[in-house]
Amino acid sequence: MPVILRFKGYRFFFYSNEGDPREPAHIHVRSAEGEAKFWLTPEVLLARNDGFNARELKELVCAVEENRKMLTEAWNDYFS
Repeated sequence: MPVILRFKGYRFFFYSNEGDPREPAHIHVRSAEGEAKFWLTPEVLLARNDGFNARELKELVCAVEENRKMLTEAWNDYFS
């Protein structure tokens, strides 16, 4: 479970085994309050939320969008 980014107590990561066939590029975000999953392509989109409120999700979407290039590159480097 490589952690790609840490931001305000959130860990941005992906699982080493992302299924077979592998899902498109995405990132998981976890904190003590919950976990969410965001698709990175073709645009940043919330795939799943378990525990975050609307304010937290808005902050997370902004963080994913701001770091999308780096997160996508980390995904591609790891899985290629």
